[in-house]
Amino acid sequence: MTASAAQDFAERTRDVQILPIAADTMVLRSRSWNRLRFEIEYALEKGTTANSYLIRGNQIALIDPPGSSFTEVFLAALQAEINPHDIDYVVLGHVNPNRIETLKALLPLMTQATVVCSNPAAIALEAVFTETGLQNPIKVIKSGSNPDLDLGQGHHLQFIITPTPRWPDSMLTYDSYSEVLFSDKFFSAHLCSEEAYDLQRESLLEDQQYYFDCCMAPNARQVTTALEKLKDYAPRLYAVGHGPLIRYGVTELGQRYGQWATQQKGSDLSVVLIYASAYGNTTTIAQAIARGITKAGVGVESINAEQATTAEIQAAAEKSAGFIMGSPTLGGHAPTQIQTALGVVLSAASKTKLAGVFGSFGWSGEAIDLLESKFKDAGYRFGFEPIRVKFTPDAKTLQQCEQAGTDFAQQLKKSRKVKAPRVTATSVEKAIGRLVGSMCVVTAKQGDISSAMLASWVAQATFTPPGFTVAVAKDRAIEDLMHTGANFALNILAEGKHLGPMKHFLKPFAPGEDRFAGVNTRETEAGQLVLEDAIAYLECTVAGRMDCGDHWVVYATVSGGEVMDNNAKTAVHYRKTGTHY
Repeated sequence: MTASAAQDFAERTRDVQILPIAADTMVLRSRSWNRLRFEIEYALEKGTTANSYLIRGNQIALIDPPGSSFTEVFLAALQAEINPHDIDYVVLGHVNPNRIETLKALLPLMTQATVVCSNPAAIALEAVFTETGLQNPIKVIKSGSNPDLDLGQGHHLQFIITPTPRWPDSMLTYDSYSEVLFSDKFFSAHLCSEEAYDLQRESLLEDQQYYFDCCMAPNARQVTTALEKLKDYAPRLYAVGHGPLIRYGVTELGQRYGQWATQQKGSDLSVVLIYASAYGNTTTIAQAIARGITKAGVGVESINAEQATTAEIQAAAEKSAGFIMGSPTLGGHAPTQIQTALGVVLSAASKTKLAGVFGSFGWSGEAIDLLESKFKDAGYRFGFEPIRVKFTPDAKTLQQCEQAGTDFAQQLKKSRKVKAPRVTATSVEKAIGRLVGSMCVVTAKQGDISSAMLASWVAQATFTPPGFTVAVAKDRAIEDLMHTGANFALNILAEGKHLGPMKHFLKPFAPGEDRFAGVNTRETEAGQLVLEDAIAYLECTVAGRMDCGDHWVVYATVSGGEVMDNNAKTAVHYRKTGTHY
């Protein structure tokens, strides 16, 4: 697809859905049916919505205008709904470079509008106003000041400051009249649909949990604090920043957030992830690394060096089992906050702890070199090779970052594992080991990303439609390519010829290493990789996933396949006990 064709497609697949959601309150759902750009939380590739809200009291408030991907379609929809000059307040749940681009186009049309935001957001906006000459006043909301805003006709807005390392300026808004919580990033999901509400709660849960795992899990402590603040309110609707609005599952999703955050904080092992970011690229890399760590069952505490105190950094470095630092390079140097944090970590973290380094840069990467050399000179052992990303990370790079995080976590778990005395397997464990499964290789390919794993926990599950289940460990790299709706291939190995593929796919792979190097494969018409040494293959689509302890049980339906060797028998995997593969 040419660049112009891609642009035409993007424009055709973006629109704004406008609906009433409460008294005098409208939602403007800026929708993208295709993936906007790759970040780890967009990886399910189900599109997204950026939800904005209009409240019409005696005064009018616009809450959370979208980012730059939607600027044109949003402005057109807004102007068809209301004269922007009539808007009195623009309430911002957070500020980032994308939203600032929309504000630059929006605020000149709102000559009387006051911007309402948290103090960190106001600091970022003042620089923009100076640069652009915008004159809109800013009403700063500070934590602990119990601020509010009376729009008239009963609409009384209350503001809740909920900072996190990724969104240090985060602020939620509650309308006590309509009992709507405008929750911005909290309780969101990246999913584009015609349904504006959470009618399909069970199918939506996977998307909500994935979003939490990517965006909120590294900030579990701050999430818990935010949930405590929300106990003072009684919302009947979560007006989220992304995805369907939560009307039917408000209590349930709030409880799940608490459970997920508690699970994250309760991890026996934890890693502190310290970073700063100039343009958002380093933050994106940090999120990918954090995702890889948490999926391996290790906790993460994210710290934004630009907002944290030296005492917070010192405490986290002392109690964590390992630490990872990331930095952009600005003018050939690391930001002052990173240099300060580096000194704290070097003095506080035991030399036995595992270390990691990452960063992004435009023309050079001196900040990454600085971190690497300081930790190397101090005698720290690295959990992965330093990650250097020029400009914006792409999908393949982020997959490598996630794998690096998983490898880091697995090394921590191995170093903490005490070798148990050898004991005789129980009768039950021996009996479970007698379950026999076909020896297969699961392969998955999405664009430039591909992965594979050896699998023997495979069983037919249905006749109509034809389907089967396969168990996938949560810390497998391929797990991210096997969410509901994703496609993959199941390659069935031959008895007597399975040892070569088995040995190849059992070996450890470095982050980003080609798992198919030296393996004869071909690509099907559906775009999946098939092993030439397999006796048969099935082309499959993930129809559902069940969370089962340390594994996902994936149910897949079969759309195609072929037997390539009618005379060979299927290789099967015999085990002595059910406690290991």
